[in-house]
Amino acid sequence: MSGSGARGAAAAEREEFLGFFPQIVRDLTEGGLGHPEVGDAVARLREVLEYNVPGGKCNRGLTVLAAFRELAAPAQQDPESLRCALAVGWCIELFQAFFLVADDIMDASLTRRGQLCWYKKTAYQTELGQMLDLITAPISQVDLSRFSEQRYKAIVKYKTAFYSFYLPVAAAMYMAGIDDQEEHDNAKAILLEMGEFFQIQDDYLDCFGDPELTGKVGTDIQDNKCSWLVVECLRRVTPDQRQILEENYGCKEPEKVAKVKELYDTLGMKAAFQEYEESSYRRLQELIRKHATRLPREIFLGLAQKIYKRQK
Repeated sequence: MSGSGARGAAAAEREEFLGFFPQIVRDLTEGGLGHPEVGDAVARLREVLEYNVPGGKCNRGLTVLAAFRELAAPAQQDPESLRCALAVGWCIELFQAFFLVADDIMDASLTRRGQLCWYKKTAYQTELGQMLDLITAPISQVDLSRFSEQRYKAIVKYKTAFYSFYLPVAAAMYMAGIDDQEEHDNAKAILLEMGEFFQIQDDYLDCFGDPELTGKVGTDIQDNKCSWLVVECLRRVTPDQRQILEENYGCKEPEKVAKVKELYDTLGMKAAFQEYEESSYRRLQELIRKHATRLPREIFLGLAQKIYKRQK
């Protein structure tokens, strides 16, 4: 298929996926709307769904659909099975939306997907319980020794890679009747590597991305996050530069955030990320060559094309 043909097919698949969302909302709410006891709550649920679930790239949901079409035999791809694949895809998008709403509260973010964060539109902003308040409160003493590569990789694996990359493909595999442990382990080896890159890229865009494209203003520095940038920065700093981080990382003041970004620039973190992106892509190609022996490579190559060199 030519480049323009592939883009057209991808656009059509995305349109099909987005077109199914109103059905998801109907399925979740139509039984309760207007009900004398729960009608108000269900109307609120519909508002929450329509505000928070659409508007993203839908990569996770689209991956379920694309993987199912690659994996299932033509006889398995009847209209009802395709409806199920669309529904499972949206289930994962709902899962993602839940994480984003919670993430925005914890990070005290202002915007998401180009609009005001959901919690900023409700009284929840000022009614956070003490436990959540304790979790999100700024750490008074930044401890840079906690920011190791090993810890970072563990956070990424469990925070992002499993549900964003392995879960959509695994769901499609099970729907197509592929439940062999070796097949799932092979897919996992590729997809967890891809998920790690995706989170590292996300950390980079949090600092250096264009909010007009990303739809959000990054807060990792202010929030004292164990980000790829700070982990890599710590591997490169002189003692004096480390002191700059100690004094400015995890602080809300714009001038302190600017000093951290200035240090990132001094240490060449943009170039370091570009170098990492190239090496990660080569490593991923090798993993696909090694592990995608029985599964179609197109599933993994298609995902890789979506995430490498992205700007949002």
